[in-house]
Amino acid sequence: MMTNPDPTELTELLRDLADGKDEAREKLLPLVYDRLHEVAERVFNRENPGHTMQPTALVHDAWMKLVENDRGVWANRAQFFAVGATVMRRILTDYARARGRAKRGGGAERISIVADAIASPSKGADLLELDVVLQKLKQVDERQHSIVELRFFSGLSVEEVAECLELSRRTVEAEWTMVKAWLRRELEAERDR
Repeated sequence: MMTNPDPTELTELLRDLADGKDEAREKLLPLVYDRLHEVAERVFNRENPGHTMQPTALVHDAWMKLVENDRGVWANRAQFFAVGATVMRRILTDYARARGRAKRGGGAERISIVADAIASPSKGADLLELDVVLQKLKQVDERQHSIVELRFFSGLSVEEVAECLELSRRTVEAEWTMVKAWLRRELEAERDR
């Protein structure tokens, strides 16, 4: 069961962190770390057993990029989880690229991370293919891109995404339905290239 930190407390801690209050970082870590770790575990449960990167390493790397290196200032939890999702996706994408370069012939390791709701269960999406498609989506519709990152990579529910993006639940559900179909088409097209 995914933990749900109090949205008000989380937003206040993020603001305190932006104001340079070091104690906010210590209070923030258990709230977001547990949630990010649960998301990473869910992603890796769909992985091949021999995958060399582990959920804890992914969360640790993401945390370092998000908070320890002071790479950003977040106004609220929506922005934090959106950036967190992007950071986790970039880490996994960079990892897949590095693994592909390390193998003879440069063939990238297939990392099946796309939820059944996005891709057909019989065809795992290569993380590099997914990255290309998500970059394209960001150019086409930034709101739908945010919905994908918040739903899939951050693990937020439709209700949480609606709250974070200040949209109605109905709007998020409609956008999610449209973007899943778009992603399926684009991933199939990317595989055929």
